[in-house]
Amino acid sequence: MISCALLAAAAAAGIVLGRLGDPPSVGAASAGTALTTQQPAAEQGADQPTDDAPAPAPSTKVLDYEFQLQPNFYYCGPAATRIALTAAGHAISQDQAAAMLGTTTSGTDSALDTTRALNSVLGHGRTVYQTREIPAYPATSAQAAQLQADVVNTIGSGRAIVANIAGHLTDDAGVVHAYEGGHYLTLVGYRDDGNTVKIADPANPSGDGTYWVSTPKLADWISQRGYSY
Repeated sequence: MISCALLAAAAAAGIVLGRLGDPPSVGAASAGTALTTQQPAAEQGADQPTDDAPAPAPSTKVLDYEFQLQPNFYYCGPAATRIALTAAGHAISQDQAAAMLGTTTSGTDSALDTTRALNSVLGHGRTVYQTREIPAYPATSAQAAQLQADVVNTIGSGRAIVANIAGHLTDDAGVVHAYEGGHYLTLVGYRDDGNTVKIADPANPSGDGTYWVSTPKLADWISQRGYSY
């Protein structure tokens, strides 16, 4: 099982209503491939715009959600999953999330578990979340571009992303975040068309627990692991 890292600072549980955000390296398995389906345009001239054409994604978006610190060193998976669910209007407890994830004192196994738990609450018999893995460090430019697209599409649709990361990273404010043994956090917003991501980190007791990080750095942080999108 994957440890949530040594998170002594996260021993106290706190709740903040607000919005979200951050990433560096290490993680687990085969790269997932997202399947997209395009519907043919209505039978009109190709040069005529259709009324039901999807609106372009905004260049910046931050979700509304409820932040909560993890109460112990191994509850990062339940806490990050809970944060993501609150963005969709489901405020379950961290203990309930832990039961769905199969979390133990060794932590939560992988992003496959967070995907399963998110779908068990939101799916209603269908697949809402998928898992994408970045199998090796460092992430390739194509994998970073795919993460950026997933961030814009998922957050743009009103859902947060849960990422399984490991290693250390310096955020956009110059603060280092180190989770060498592994950790889970929630992606709750983006700016600059997804080039920068806002992270809600359940082990970060500073301020509202959020920070911003560049998408390529975040892709490296997720590498050898995966994310639920």
